[in-house]
Amino acid sequence: MKATGIVRRIDDLGRVVIPKEIRRTMRIREGDPLEIFTDKEGEVILKKYSPIGELSDFASQYAETLAKTSGCAVCITDKDTVIAVSGAPKKDFMDKKISSEIEKVINDKALFISKNGDAKKKIPIIEGMENKYFAGIVAPIIAEGDTIGSVIFIKTDNNVEMGEVENKLAQSAASFLGKQMEQ
Repeated sequence: MKATGIVRRIDDLGRVVIPKEIRRTMRIREGDPLEIFTDKEGEVILKKYSPIGELSDFASQYAETLAKTSGCAVCITDKDTVIAVSGAPKKDFMDKKISSEIEKVINDKALFISKNGDAKKKIPIIEGMENKYFAGIVAPIIAEGDTIGSVIFIKTDNNVEMGEVENKLAQSAASFLGKQMEQ
């Protein structure tokens, strides 16, 4: 564990303030759920809670099915990281932070479809991999009115156009995963 040198006191209501630098680094925003647990040494650990992360095995199987059906690489994300991928190298995607552009699309709750020839529509999927993988389609996963992640069809070749079939598959998958989280 990395020491930050920042000390905070617990107030009379049992609250502690997480420093702004840590919130920014960990992408913790107001209203984000945090999981609280302890380890064997008695340390209290705060971890960002990912509701869709609990479906990671199911999401992996779903991504695999989507990739086989569409012939495109597919990844499924929570609001911060990739939790499942199929049709592309897992080492390039798994547990990697999504780009701020993908994060914006997810937060806007709007479907994104890349169009060939439009340089403004080239959205990198992974933070720091701006020239390798791009989003062809991003369908936000919405559960109980809140965005909790996305289904992304991955473009590696600029000449590949995402069509109506991929669009409907992405939207159906996002809707289905959102419904699973509501149960």
